[in-house]
Parts: sequence; structure tokens; C-alpha cells
Amino acid sequence: MKRSIFAGVLLLASGTVSLADGLFWVVGNRATGRCNIVTSNPVIDGDIWFGDGPYKSRADAKLARSTIRACPAVTPDEEKDEDGTN
Repeated sequence: MKRSIFAGVLLLASGTVSLADGLFWVVGNRATGRCNIVTSNPVIDGDIWFGDGPYKSRADAKLARSTIRACPAVTPDEEKDEDGTN
């Protein structure tokens, strides 16, 4: 019985860790004066002054960033650099 409970706890713990994969956050970076999209839960300290999320996709995070008043508008060149396209 103890083995099955222990196995269930391990399975549950590993499942919750895997749920964090593929999530996105919008963070305000005071040093650059921009809002960035990151894939890890941000620590609000120093130059990072706010974090919003998590979002299930990068597109959802971009949409959220466009609605946050503290975030300056992203130029098309910056968006291309962010997406990694030419």
C-alpha cells in the first residue's frame, strides 16, 4: 500500500512539473524599457518590475503584451527579431 501511495505521489509531482513546459510570461524590463516574453516564471526583482501570465502560447502572450499600458508598442523590426525571422 505504501508503495502505491509513493508511486502516485511521484507521478503527480512529475505531472505538475511537465505542465509548466510551454508556458509564456510577459515581463517589464526597466533596464531596456521594453516588455519581453519569457518562457520561465519571472522573479520580480531589480530590473524586472512586473510579470504577467502564464499564457499557453506565444501568440496569447503577444496579445496580452499589446493590452498592457506599461508596455511600449513593438515595432515590426523588433517583432521580426523576436520571432527569429528575417
